[in-house]
Amino acid sequence: MKKFINPLLSLGTAAALLGAIYFQNQEIDSLKIERDGLSKHMVNSHTMMGSDNQNIVDSLQEELFMLQTQNGRYELSLEHLYEVNPKAGKEFQNFMEHETE
Repeated sequence: MKKFINPLLSLGTAAALLGAIYFQNQEIDSLKIERDGLSKHMVNSHTMMGSDNQNIVDSLQEELFMLQTQNGRYELSLEHLYEVNPKAGKEFQNFMEHETE
């Protein structure tokens, strides 16, 4: 019986080692598939984020244009006020520059 114990232990150890290698490879394959799926998802997300970023830039440019237009109207109105009533124009400008900070 002692004669069979060493070969059986060696055979059992080899089977356990081969089983561990097999299941390790299965896990590696599943992780690779998951990683590839995530990589594709990240590429799609990045593309979508690029589109979202472009929408944000467009929105900000539109907002900037509206504010610049409004600022131009105030400047024209202040120039007109200076022509019509210089004292009121100066008072308005002094208030705007010193009292609104």
